[in-house]
Amino acid sequence: GGAETQLVRLAKGFAVRGLHVRVVTLLPPRAYVDELTAAGIPVDCLGVRRGLSIPVAATRLLRLVRAWRPDVLQSFMVHANLLARVIRPLSGAPLLVCSARNVDERGAQGNARLRELAYRATDRLCDLTVQNSKAGMDRYVRVGAVPRHKIMYIPNGVDTDCFKPCLDGREGARREMGLEDGFVWLAVGRLEPQKEYPNMIQAFHAVVREKPDARLLIAGEGRSRGRIEHLISQLGLDSSVRLLGVGRDIPALMNAADAYVMSSAWEGMANVLLEASATGLPIVATDVGGNAEIVEDKRTGFVVPAGDSEALAQAMEMMIELPPEKRRRMGEAARQHVETHFSLERVVDMWEELYGELLARRNSA
Repeated sequence: GGAETQLVRLAKGFAVRGLHVRVVTLLPPRAYVDELTAAGIPVDCLGVRRGLSIPVAATRLLRLVRAWRPDVLQSFMVHANLLARVIRPLSGAPLLVCSARNVDERGAQGNARLRELAYRATDRLCDLTVQNSKAGMDRYVRVGAVPRHKIMYIPNGVDTDCFKPCLDGREGARREMGLEDGFVWLAVGRLEPQKEYPNMIQAFHAVVREKPDARLLIAGEGRSRGRIEHLISQLGLDSSVRLLGVGRDIPALMNAADAYVMSSAWEGMANVLLEASATGLPIVATDVGGNAEIVEDKRTGFVVPAGDSEALAQAMEMMIELPPEKRRRMGEAARQHVETHFSLERVVDMWEELYGELLARRNSA
């Protein structure tokens, strides 16, 4: 997921600068362990599974924190945020910075309000909450989850050396997938309700009626795969839409595409939009969360209302009809925007400065 990816990028960025970093996961990890270990970052797992009580997880985390005695305990996403707050009074009181990674952190049943009330009730147990989008920060204050003076914005960062335009890679990837001709759209992300892939498929169905040689590649897995496959078949898009699963070389896929599309119903700050922008792709995205902070409407792409497949289709058709030189300039502007505001180095700077300021404030109190 995007939050986990961002956590790994930050952890490695801190380690390179000489900070001692340790990662603790609630669930058994399925990715990134080898990458973190190779960077000298230990990974511990609390082993949370269905049926394991929160007190057991809290006890395990408390034992780890007491043994390691970090200066800063940094939590990502709602369950980790709340668990870190609960153990904080007994942990030796390291600095606790929580981080919400979405405009709202609703669960599978859409229970965002309960989680926001839990944030409000436990806010006194943390030093600060960070939001990765301005839209998310404003919303958390508006609904009373966090007071204005205890929340700040730090965006996601992207490695612009990893994600960059590569003409040779583009030609090779397109040839390998048999995509030498036609306009290729790419979407990357979990096949989950949040991403609203049915909206994208419906929009693309309208696009194909006007642009029959267009293709849509979707990289990701999730609970909605069966529903998406059924819709693709129902609309007769089997030859136009490819579900690629996971394990693909995402930088290569982005270089193979002509444009990127996102149909999410809600977001925080989407890593994939940063990655697509850094690769020089023009983008069509829904206006949710921090998307409009990344995609500058009519300059680096088009921003459309969420849940409106007609508006999404129109924007996709507009993108296809643009002269190639115009799309190229959009992509160049997108990369420049990301390099200026969302480079990983800049974001690691922001986190390190925040820790330094909070520690200095506490030590002088």
